Amino acid sequence: MKREASGSSTLWNAVRYKTGSLFATIILIMACSAALLPFAFMFSASLMPGHDVTTIPYRWIPETPLWSNYLRALKGSDGSWIYLRNIANSFIVASSVALSSVILASLTGYGLAKFHFKGRNIVFMGIMATMMIPFETVMIPLYLTAVKFGLQNRLIGLILPFLTSAFGVFLMRQFLLGFPDELLDAARIDGCSEFQIYRSIVFRNATPAIATLAILAFRGQWDNLIWPLLIIQKEELKTIPLYIVLFTSELSTDEGAMMAVAVIAALPVFLLFFTMSKYFLSGAGVYTGSKT
Repeated sequence: MKREASGSSTLWNAVRYKTGSLFATIILIMACSAALLPFAFMFSASLMPGHDVTTIPYRWIPETPLWSNYLRALKGSDGSWIYLRNIANSFIVASSVALSSVILASLTGYGLAKFHFKGRNIVFMGIMATMMIPFETVMIPLYLTAVKFGLQNRLIGLILPFLTSAFGVFLMRQFLLGFPDELLDAARIDGCSEFQIYRSIVFRNATPAIATLAILAFRGQWDNLIWPLLIIQKEELKTIPLYIVLFTSELSTDEGAMMAVAVIAALPVFLLFFTMSKYFLSGAGVYTGSKT
């Protein structure tokens, strides 16, 4: 009787486990489908004439793919091909900010995580406090400062205010809190300087946090609209969000071309994410670091 009861219990537990796994899989599939639905609509609509995009019921598969929407998106309404220059501007700004954020935030996070000095926690809390200040609060003083230093209508004016971020410092500090002190002590015994330790040991082994910060910093500047709208007035220096605003205002009835512009703008971020996805996903454990 005991063996039969034990066998029934094991069978019931196996059935419950498989049922729970199936239910979780269905929920995940539904969630992923809901998240990808806007992107599927964007790509589908980019291959349609403008009047088909607003047709109800919506046809998800175009009768005849209209690839000329992408050519029109790149050429612009005036045929100047300025969008290619705007893409290059966005790439320069976003890449520069991502690179500086990784270097400066990792240096600061390393110092706050592994060096013990008076006021360390106060410094860290002061950095974290800046995260509570909305950008709109400092936007006007920052703009006046940029104008005073001649940064208006220059790409450097889009880069300097965002060289690093409090979130980046927090991210790197939390990751490096769990970094083995034994490796650092062994390197010091071998005669390595602190910068050599940072460059050869810490930086090379912090790939998950670095990839996560790089992706987030790149995407943040790639999508930035408010600050470029204040600083840049020259057409050849504008970034992608500014071009999209101008394009939609000029071609307000050509929804297909608008969606083509959006697909082109989203493509680099998708490629960056999928290229570094394994590092980005492994960086999800950053927040489990020691809080001491």
